[in-house]
Amino acid sequence: MSQQQRTLQESIAEQRDILSKMLCDPLKQAADVCAAVWGDRRAVDEALSQTLQTMPYCKFLYALDTNAVQVSDNISHEGILEEDYGRDRSTRPYMNEVVPSTDFVLSAAYISLRAKRPSLTAIQIVRNKKGQALGFVGADFDLRNLPLTRDLYEEPRQWQQMRGDPSIRGNVFYQSRVHSKMDRHIDTVMGVIEELMIDHGVFHAKLHFSSSRAVIWLYDDPYRYRMLDIKALIDPNICLVYPTRSYPQDAIIPADQVRPILDGLHQLRYMDETLYLRSGSLNIFNGIVNLTFSCDGSHYIPFDEFLNKEHAFWSSGVSSDV
Repeated sequence: MSQQQRTLQESIAEQRDILSKMLCDPLKQAADVCAAVWGDRRAVDEALSQTLQTMPYCKFLYALDTNAVQVSDNISHEGILEEDYGRDRSTRPYMNEVVPSTDFVLSAAYISLRAKRPSLTAIQIVRNKKGQALGFVGADFDLRNLPLTRDLYEEPRQWQQMRGDPSIRGNVFYQSRVHSKMDRHIDTVMGVIEELMIDHGVFHAKLHFSSSRAVIWLYDDPYRYRMLDIKALIDPNICLVYPTRSYPQDAIIPADQVRPILDGLHQLRYMDETLYLRSGSLNIFNGIVNLTFSCDGSHYIPFDEFLNKEHAFWSSGVSSDV
């Protein structure tokens, strides 16, 4: 497993731990109350209704027998819903997970059958005074309603390689680079893109060499992208359209490194007639250069590693995609 995957999984695990601690005690109390009236549908409904008042983020509470057949109604904050009484939930993903020795399990996220939304279910075993399992209490949650810390996940800055469409990779040696309009005006295009990024507020630019176009994002208007065709890209007057902006101080990529990165894209475009750069982008805030080649393989590489010609990418990174 890559470092990125481990880091992402650690972030997920932290959120799940918070949820488990928040839900464990209320469900244990609900199970204890239900155990005393187990077998009485209305009494179990009432016990779950009392518990739901302490769980404002819960969508539904319900009770299941040991075969995962529902023996209560669905208890919601809007009232009691009877349509799921007798429903067999044994095939739902949350019932296929092993219940630990604590008698409590928080399921992995899944897509709900009805709302089609990412959801979680907490399951608590209901036991009688002798410790025998009577069934389960289930609690359903919509992920968007849960009170998580929601700390923004920060993606690690490291070289990542991703293989593309196998059908494209399999035929890559039967094709060759076609000289595009952007190729014929490459120096002008690179000069315009550099100017836009250094002095006109473009923080992310993606160059599509084969189709002779570019897509740009400006930090004055980051939620909308703008597409520049080859006519715009070879006309330096395009810079007059965008207001002058100082290069952002919090950019990871230094201003004087933008042109060397663009020159690196230029080099990769012409490196081989068969294995060549199809599109490339850079984002000055996350410091990542994205490269997609004729074999449809993609690379995401920190700018400083990209500029280091001794880096493994330059010696083996591209050819390993085929």
